[in-house]
Amino acid sequence: MIVDGEEPGGVSKAAHTLLRGGLVGLPTETVYGLGADAENPQAVANIFQLKGRPADHPLIIHIYQPEDALHFAQKIPVFATQLMSVFWPGPLTLILLRREGVAEFAAGGHDTVGLRCPSHPVAQALLKACREGLGGISIVRGIAAPSANLFGRVSPTTASHVEQEFGEDLVVLNGGACQVGIESTIVDCTRGVPILMRPGEITPDQIQKACGLAVKSNFLSNKGLLAPRVSGSLASHYAPTAKVRLYEPEDLVQAIRRWLVEGALRSPPSLGVFSSDLYEQVKKWPDTLHYKQMPSHAPDAARMLFSVLREFDAFKVDEIWVEFPPTGSQWDGVRDRLQRAAY
Repeated sequence: MIVDGEEPGGVSKAAHTLLRGGLVGLPTETVYGLGADAENPQAVANIFQLKGRPADHPLIIHIYQPEDALHFAQKIPVFATQLMSVFWPGPLTLILLRREGVAEFAAGGHDTVGLRCPSHPVAQALLKACREGLGGISIVRGIAAPSANLFGRVSPTTASHVEQEFGEDLVVLNGGACQVGIESTIVDCTRGVPILMRPGEITPDQIQKACGLAVKSNFLSNKGLLAPRVSGSLASHYAPTAKVRLYEPEDLVQAIRRWLVEGALRSPPSLGVFSSDLYEQVKKWPDTLHYKQMPSHAPDAARMLFSVLREFDAFKVDEIWVEFPPTGSQWDGVRDRLQRAAY
């Protein structure tokens, strides 16, 4: 059931559902999440069950304001506090040491916890309503919310995507299309320096500028310590039903030419193509090829990426061919999602 996130009644319905231990689809600026009270073990278990997600794969907890991090985390380093002050609310998740006895199930049993303060106004309204609770008796200090899709599949960026995934029984708070379109940047703050665990809209250069420390890559260990488990870290993830293939620009052109020749001889697989500059050629091509032009700016490409993959699946294409994005840290988030989708 999709309810209007712009209306107080919609936010109230979603908040009451969470306060009573239910699940809710909620918008953030990145993607839509499947939310539950982060400190209700049964509600969190229902997230894992509905998504088909392994129980040791931790969930990101969304909080209303940076001060709420103190309820879930301990020994927060100075540089993490600096990142909070610059990027929260916003699309940045920080991995911090978890307070003992708090949100253990949402953290997948790990001694760390991922926290984020989303900037989407509907998410903020929902988090505020949950913090105020029902007559002061029951409150929710944080919403555990992985992406609202079956585990490993394409993340949703509209309320209708969530309803298509889980049906009309789930309350989905409609906040429009997500403005960022890919999941948050994740930074591990538990090893003395910021370590990038998942790229997103916020780049390493921006992180370094905010806290004054160089950002290390996730494959680097600090004194032999293992990196904590984080959301979206599996090699295969964000995958549509159709097979995804990535091509360098010149190789994609050659592959399409071969596909056209095959079409004159026999019926080749139907295609979805996401590429930067083939429109003039593609608009004259067969109906079995569905084309979307990749924007030249990384934020625009990120915003439409998951919607394009879902649209190609709706067309029931056999394969999805995507041009490798340009180099540069601004494109790292898009490149990461595509490489995992094609794994």
